[in-house]
Amino acid sequence: MIKRILVSTLTLSLMAAALAGCTTGAAQTPDGSQQPAANMAANEGKAPKYVFLFIGDGMSYPQIQSTADYLGALKDEDYWQAEPSLDDNGGATLDGPSYLNFMNFEAAGSAVTYDSNSFCPDSASTATSISTGHKTYSGTINMDETGTTAYETISEQVHEQLGMSVGVISSVNLNHATPAAFYAHQASRNDYYEIGLELVESGFEYFSGGGLLKPTGAEGDQEDLYALAEKAGYKVVKTQAEAETVTGGPVIIVDEHLADGDAMAYELDRTEDMWSLADHVAKGIEVLEKDEDGFFLMCEGGKIDWACHANDAASSIHDTQALADAVQVAVDFAKEHADETLILVTGDHETGGMTIGFAGTDYDTYLDLLDSQKISFAKFDSDYVAGYKENKTSFEDVMKDVTQLFGLKLEGEEGDKLVLTPYEQEKLRAAYEKTVNGTATSQYDQEETVLYGGYEPLSVTLTHIINNKSGVSFTSYSHTGLPVAVLAQGVNAQEFNGYYDNTDIYNKLADMLGIA
Repeated sequence: MIKRILVSTLTLSLMAAALAGCTTGAAQTPDGSQQPAANMAANEGKAPKYVFLFIGDGMSYPQIQSTADYLGALKDEDYWQAEPSLDDNGGATLDGPSYLNFMNFEAAGSAVTYDSNSFCPDSASTATSISTGHKTYSGTINMDETGTTAYETISEQVHEQLGMSVGVISSVNLNHATPAAFYAHQASRNDYYEIGLELVESGFEYFSGGGLLKPTGAEGDQEDLYALAEKAGYKVVKTQAEAETVTGGPVIIVDEHLADGDAMAYELDRTEDMWSLADHVAKGIEVLEKDEDGFFLMCEGGKIDWACHANDAASSIHDTQALADAVQVAVDFAKEHADETLILVTGDHETGGMTIGFAGTDYDTYLDLLDSQKISFAKFDSDYVAGYKENKTSFEDVMKDVTQLFGLKLEGEEGDKLVLTPYEQEKLRAAYEKTVNGTATSQYDQEETVLYGGYEPLSVTLTHIINNKSGVSFTSYSHTGLPVAVLAQGVNAQEFNGYYDNTDIYNKLADMLGIA
């Protein structure tokens, strides 16, 4: 018992130290070197020339920690590996998580996320707080609660007042709530065409990632947004080969391999020949770096949120890794511009009520089991479930695909944690019947809502089962009220230490950049 307490205490202490950064004399940089305190002090009071703002949509501490723990469980040598001694007397060694690069940034803060009408806010209002320093209603982008007063965004301010180039990247749609909060002003986040018009009118130099929703309007009868963008002087690029040749802006790059909802593919589904989020960031730097006045680049990892809405832990973890890989591009850039660059990594809110721990596994976790999932819920829906419905595929044949794609099986050797228990088999058969044959799982609509959350019953039940077997669980299909991490590296990073409101992310940036 004493040993177990020591292990738990040590793990918590190490994680606290990692997130807080080594503040006693020197800071640990993402490549493992130490940044002298003198250098940190030299950066104080300066205005960064290059600002990177990474937003993991739906990403709070659970999404970050589950990714680190998963990588640690796999012993992924590409990430930080913590192996601290339990004591100073040659005690046993505890294998720790593999820290993501931004977990080792020199400054760590936390931001509360409530908005004007909810403790469980949405992306529109929280991104508004980050980009303008104002609270507003859920669903509103850069407007006050009456929908009549517009707020200027930090990206607009640095563009107009400082002459900085601006880039906006998202793994979901470029006129979705979070990216829109850096250039648009709409009472409703659902006014996609109007948001797209503001994108075209923004004059920002670089947009890249997912496609535009409703490019010809809600009724499909308005002039195409891409055509309007070209008329406004943008080069619109829709193939990867052409994107690779882009050297300057203004440009709108739409990822060639769009998947569900005209967004980029989930990282779990991405193949090596497809651009990653990191590639979009690298191209953004190439385009924006030419400006002598510097640049502001916002990059959203939007599919973390989508995965957590669907309670797909494996997809969330892989997309959080993809965000970390994108952050590494900025970290590498900063090595050449150490006294001019600020990198911020944060979330807008938490999604899904994700937690590490499940009632059915007690204190145990088996996060390496998530490596058995080879496909996102969305791709499973489109590539497999649609066919099951059409062909009325038998449960036994469905299970052949399930075993291949999720590792779950009806029988196997004793001790194989991927073998379905009788309870899990019953749940999965009920979900199969609901998906394929439309058979109600319960007489209560409320129970079916709790079970499936409006998602495909078969798919979400599969992810629930493998999540729970690994020791991960969710409480919601929606957003929650958890605070989010704010992790900073570079010029004035220390300003982001502490516990504060998400509006202060804007305030701190505005103060150091000298914008009014």
